[in-house]
Amino acid sequence: MLDNRNTPNELDEMFPDHKALIHALKLSDAHFAKLTDRYHEINRSVHRMETNVEPVSDETMEIERKKRLQVLDEISNIIGRAAAAASA
Repeated sequence: MLDNRNTPNELDEMFPDHKALIHALKLSDAHFAKLTDRYHEINRSVHRMETNVEPVSDETMEIERKKRLQVLDEISNIIGRAAAAASA
């Protein structure tokens, strides 16, 4: 298992008030679970690129950052809708 304590932009850091909700969504929503797995995969890849563990061109890094942002936007929307429904 990868140690992600030093990887920035992990979901627990980005949504600290929604840790329990994220966990519940992972268990109840297969699409959300796949999105979070995809986000972690891309995020760790970007981190390796940014730290030159896996050097790449600026263009490649930009493409991967955009992918990460697109997945994060979808995750954020799902969390927002679930949080709103839970508080309604």
